[in-house]
Amino acid sequence: MKSTASPSMFDLSGRTALITGSTRGIGLALARGLAESGAKVILNSRQTEAVNTAVGQLQALGLDAVGAAFDVADEASVDAAFAGFDQQGLAIDILINNAGIQHRQPMVDLPLADWNRVMDTNLTAAFLVGRATARRMIARGQGGKIINIGSLTSEAARATVAPYTVAKGGIKMLSKAMAAEWAQFDIQANSIGPGYILTDMNEALVNNPSFDAWVKSSNPAQRWGKPEELVGTAIYLASAASNYVNGQIIYVDGGWLAVL
Repeated sequence: MKSTASPSMFDLSGRTALITGSTRGIGLALARGLAESGAKVILNSRQTEAVNTAVGQLQALGLDAVGAAFDVADEASVDAAFAGFDQQGLAIDILINNAGIQHRQPMVDLPLADWNRVMDTNLTAAFLVGRATARRMIARGQGGKIINIGSLTSEAARATVAPYTVAKGGIKMLSKAMAAEWAQFDIQANSIGPGYILTDMNEALVNNPSFDAWVKSSNPAQRWGKPEELVGTAIYLASAASNYVNGQIIYVDGGWLAVL
């Protein structure tokens, strides 16, 4: 019997991928990983200078990268960016909704403005960019891949990060809703739930001796994860290898959720 598994299942050559919030940290690592697997990647941030710098870093490695500076949480900005993609002939085959922010404060003291800011960036933006992408994928009739970046807090809560927790729980269910509506168009929408990863967003926690010790003692891997350790899962979900996987969340957490 002929094997159906081959390296070509994971080849992203000829594909175009938009990765939001991709000028540093997890987003930049994912962009580099997809580009190294053959994809043309579109890097995104609100800051044009940051986008240009990150694009230059990937291009210096011989990778196919371009930039698009726009606010993923603003509907008009998203619509304008996608109109620009249409004019440039950039057809997005893979979307990674990675843009996110954090705000740590007890709920009883949490201003509504900060709640809304986190929800808009971490959840509503994924809907806005996902909707714009799916409309075009459906019109082209060639399917596509949407990967939403969740978190451990898609599954478990932690004190002082309520809006982040609720938004990431929403990411898990947004992926299921996307699958429910768009699977018929050969669009697969899934999530990745990173564990505690060494990024700029977590710098304050990494530098907090008690929190650092808690992460290492509560995680079976006994260490923080690295951004590049999310790349393999992203390539799987972006490739033909996952064509019948839809509405799922894969936790990349060193086993953290497997233990009490």
